[in-house]
Amino acid sequence: MTEDNAIIGASTMWELIERRATASGDHPMLFDAAGRRITFGEFATAVERCAAGLAARGIAEGTRVSWQLPTTIEAIIISSALARLGAIQNPIIHLYREREVAFALTQTGSVMLLVAGTWRGTDYLEIAQRAVEQSGSTAEIVDLSLGLPDGDPSALPAAPAIALGAEAQVRWIYYTSGSTAEPKGVQHTDQTLIAGGWGLAKALDMSPSDVGSIAFPFAHIAGPDYLVTMLSLGFPAVLLEAFIPTDAIEVFNRHGVTMVGGSTAFYVAYLTEQRKQPGTSIFPTLRLMSGGGAAKPPNLHAEVRDEIGGRGIVHGYGMTEVPMIANGSPHDSDEQLANTDGRPVEGATIRIVALDGTVVSGESEGEIRVKGPMVFKGYTNPELNAEAFDDEGWFRTGDLGVLRDDGHLSITGRLKDVIVRKGENISAKEIEDLLSSHDKVAEVAVIGLPDPERGEMVCAVVLSAQGEVLTFDEMVAFCRAAGLMTQKIPERLELRADFPRSGTGKIVKKDLRELYA
Repeated sequence: MTEDNAIIGASTMWELIERRATASGDHPMLFDAAGRRITFGEFATAVERCAAGLAARGIAEGTRVSWQLPTTIEAIIISSALARLGAIQNPIIHLYREREVAFALTQTGSVMLLVAGTWRGTDYLEIAQRAVEQSGSTAEIVDLSLGLPDGDPSALPAAPAIALGAEAQVRWIYYTSGSTAEPKGVQHTDQTLIAGGWGLAKALDMSPSDVGSIAFPFAHIAGPDYLVTMLSLGFPAVLLEAFIPTDAIEVFNRHGVTMVGGSTAFYVAYLTEQRKQPGTSIFPTLRLMSGGGAAKPPNLHAEVRDEIGGRGIVHGYGMTEVPMIANGSPHDSDEQLANTDGRPVEGATIRIVALDGTVVSGESEGEIRVKGPMVFKGYTNPELNAEAFDDEGWFRTGDLGVLRDDGHLSITGRLKDVIVRKGENISAKEIEDLLSSHDKVAEVAVIGLPDPERGEMVCAVVLSAQGEVLTFDEMVAFCRAAGLMTQKIPERLELRADFPRSGTGKIVKKDLRELYA
């Protein structure tokens, strides 16, 4: 990897974009399935024009703006334009529906909501309108399917000055489902996101001759993480609006992609396609697969390496609160790539803490806690921060792991009651709270069950109200009517006459997972 100190010294997202445009203005930055191409220089120009258009509509430093857009060149331009203005942006993944969008609007107080009109059969304008009504928000809804805001860059004010370190301004708010019933608003600065993206860049050892790919939602925390990696090292990426394996293979090969991935679900999908044509790689230019967001079965690394080609899987570990914690390297051994999530990325410090609060030594299991410049700046609900950080300021990930003697991190489980489905965190309590309001449900426990395709699937275990029997179709219809995003709707329903319980009457979910796995 060639380090460019002029690039990595950037302290804001816009400064990083400007510096890369200066260094590599004619080098391609983004390709899409429709055949469009934009260079780093063209991208910087488009961002300024969009920023000028937004400024003309009243968006300025500190203005709160939510956006719900698919992974397109336009989405990356609009996000970068908001960063240029110093707005506080709230990216919302396209999977969310009015329930989640309304919550985000209420808590952020956004004055504008940018949407994509109708996309892949879903009317996001209608979702936005219902969300505004539910939340009582006065946010202006802007349909970007009609075109990006556009203006004269010469009318733009200077990029806002930014404080450094602990005084840096929050510019990004992401919502994630965790162990609480309500989504948690995660606050980031440009600097925390740059630190995470630079950690990923150092680990992956990419170069301008590589071609990456973004097949995951850009509105996910991985979006700016990957964008910073591209800007830091000067390589382009191919965008996919939606992940359909056969389409991805065709588009990626058209551009000679050298790195693909996203999460375990992507690795499995690619292997499935590869096994339809054994002996001929579906990705002849592949150098490595990379991703995170869900546990990776150890066998997948060798299967990808031997059947598809390249270095195999270079997996990583991060979360919305800390975009990058650890990541593998193409220079790691096969054993390390198969059984760990790599070393702590540059700037991240990890400690393993036993359940009794003592810091463990040696290869002992405990909760993973982390410090570093990529750690978020707290939740929008400050009441959640006391539990999230320990007395010494370490962020408590809620995950269990072992820091091996070779410096690599191995994830062994989770403390938090979170279901990780295709890389997205789903709060069991949120679904339980909703289903418990159904007339036919006396009590419910929602659990995650191992699934080779999704990582985990969502299973609702229900104790029916007396004389009533909830059917699977009724459950699904009830969740949809409540506006729950599709990915959170249980994919399996189990009915019980009783629950395994602890001495205090609490449902023992561990027993349920063992019973239904």
